[in-house]
Amino acid sequence: MNCIVVDIGNTSTSIALSRRGRISRVSRLPGDLRDAATITRVVAKTGAGVALQGAILSSVVPTLRPLWLRCLRRGAGVTPLVMHAELELGIRLHYPKPATVGTDRLADAAGAVARFGAPVIVADFGTALTFNVVDARGAFIGGVIAPGLPLMTDYLAEKTAQLPRIALGGACGSLGRSTREAMRIGARVGYRGMVREITQHLQEGLGLQRARLCATGGYARWALADADMPFVIEPNLTLFGLSRVFALNLPA
Repeated sequence: MNCIVVDIGNTSTSIALSRRGRISRVSRLPGDLRDAATITRVVAKTGAGVALQGAILSSVVPTLRPLWLRCLRRGAGVTPLVMHAELELGIRLHYPKPATVGTDRLADAAGAVARFGAPVIVADFGTALTFNVVDARGAFIGGVIAPGLPLMTDYLAEKTAQLPRIALGGACGSLGRSTREAMRIGARVGYRGMVREITQHLQEGLGLQRARLCATGGYARWALADADMPFVIEPNLTLFGLSRVFALNLPA
């Protein structure tokens, strides 16, 4: 089964090729990209030389969905499947209003269960930090949403007169010897504290101390580096989850 998988987020959009469940040819594009010619070229390059069964699109930015649907048809010659809660996901949804859950969160949960089984807690480090919980019965039961790392640092720069915007990444010492170093340490160490507290809250409150911990998203590796938390980092988990959903919904 070969398909193109697309995850449109608030900050960036990821597109990749899935060949028999293996994710490759990953491209990251700006989340606000609206250049149809550029998008169509990336789509065509992603699927080049491969017999495609289709594509699947997840979007948390509704205004971008029509553009990407057109570009997938033009660049890959396929009619995309749009990710939504009523598809076969490989997990059950024990949630009051499933249609209100971000489709990226559902893809994370579906991918984590396919890869690790249940129970599992997935932390996705994107524009927002989301925690998605699948219980021992294989049911998505909810989660937690917190500000993402870029929101925290950008807000500091926006709301203060002298604090700069900083790039997230690189080494962090024990003490900041410049404003940028101090902000970077605050972001990384403070964020790890928030992740630890939320994880513990979920494990203890739901009796999920033995749940597998999985992390994904662009900031996961940096935020969790040298942390004493047993997260398995899967950078392409959302894309893998989308490929699983596509396979489960192929016509018989």
